[in-house]
Amino acid sequence: MTATTDFDIHAKQDLAGVEKKWEQFQDENDISKIEDIDEKILKEEIEKDLGFVSQMTVQEYTLFQKWQEVQRKYPTTESSTVFGVQKVLDQEVKKKIDKVRNNIWIPESPEDYEKLEPVLEFTDDHEIIEKGGQLGGKTEVKRDKTKSETWNTLRTFLSTMKNNSNIGRQLFFNVNDNNSGGHLGVICISGDFMDLTPRDSAIGWDRQSKTFGGMINHTAIGSSIVPTQPLGYSYTGGKLLAYLCLSDVVQNLWKEKYGDHLVGVTTTSLYGKSKTNTLSQYDGLKYWKKMGFTMGSVSYEPQANTKKLIKQWLKKNHTRKYFEWYEATRANGQPLKRDHKNRSYMFTYSRLGIPKEYIKTDHARGIYFARLYNNSYEFLRGEVKEDQLDKRFDNSTEALVNVWKNKHVKNRVKNLLATDRFTYDSHFYDDLIYLDWEQCKEKYLNQVGR
Repeated sequence: MTATTDFDIHAKQDLAGVEKKWEQFQDENDISKIEDIDEKILKEEIEKDLGFVSQMTVQEYTLFQKWQEVQRKYPTTESSTVFGVQKVLDQEVKKKIDKVRNNIWIPESPEDYEKLEPVLEFTDDHEIIEKGGQLGGKTEVKRDKTKSETWNTLRTFLSTMKNNSNIGRQLFFNVNDNNSGGHLGVICISGDFMDLTPRDSAIGWDRQSKTFGGMINHTAIGSSIVPTQPLGYSYTGGKLLAYLCLSDVVQNLWKEKYGDHLVGVTTTSLYGKSKTNTLSQYDGLKYWKKMGFTMGSVSYEPQANTKKLIKQWLKKNHTRKYFEWYEATRANGQPLKRDHKNRSYMFTYSRLGIPKEYIKTDHARGIYFARLYNNSYEFLRGEVKEDQLDKRFDNSTEALVNVWKNKHVKNRVKNLLATDRFTYDSHFYDDLIYLDWEQCKEKYLNQVGR
């Protein structure tokens, strides 16, 4: 007789909950009243959108998504001035953006990195109030949107990469200097990728232990690791943030919020084999190991209006699938299906016969993994218990910052000064609010990935 596991119990609870919600969904939605979408028209709209972006390079498409994101989040009105018609942003919104930009850490001399005391500020729309000086002790939670608004503003305008909103487990951190209060960057720690063949092979994972045994919940991914500038360029700030992803602050919060002991962290580089210079900010990092490259690709997305048509078509014609992708949740509140949007788009493209060359392009990314314990792999394979874990290194914030300063920053500053390349310049892409696509491409295409 096979023993019933916690996973089996949770799976049954999820199934029962989903079926109950499905019945409720059907009671609350009269599908017959939803206007049907002509499949020929829908296919034409999708092919028009994807045909446009599929002609772009990966860098151009990356910037195009960023430009669209900014235009959508920060709509402007037109105003006539002595200089002609200009785009104007709501003044209250502009003040909030300016406040964040003006608080970015800027050094007064190249040696100012020595004064930095980076700290992680948890921002997930809630503030954790420590009791007794330990994050693992009793806590109370209160609403605090200011910090999450700061995170979103920084993430949106620090990087030319789109600020994707993930589903499921997420820990958001502003990284600040404890001395000056200046912003050093942002981090998001999310639920790990389910399948990364090089990582899984290194761990020795099989599907049973990783997925059905729930061991994937003991690893996470640094899904956003974005430094401010000039910290990023002049001081290898991306490496600092990558180290901080391994900190005990992150580890303790993961345990407190999700109940799982974090033993390893994954991340992927923006570029891999497709870029002439394959170096990444994660190369040369202590504790991090390069595992290889992803087998995935970049999936092109249609425009916002076309996405609405796809959802309407799915809800009308494939109601159960729509429900599972956009409505259903597990017993713990997490979405039933991972990567639900991409699943729904791929299903739609297949049903409508969208040409494959319109859908995605090959784009390998470098895979990196950091073990927090010497026997993390054995734990993830289920060979050792939690109380047998052997700590690999001192992962206090102070220790990790010292590794960054001593291993990376000293030589970086020295080399930049010797070659007259040290810069105090900051990059904050809020002017994308006012640029059209051609202006955006001309000004920023060569900076994609910064």
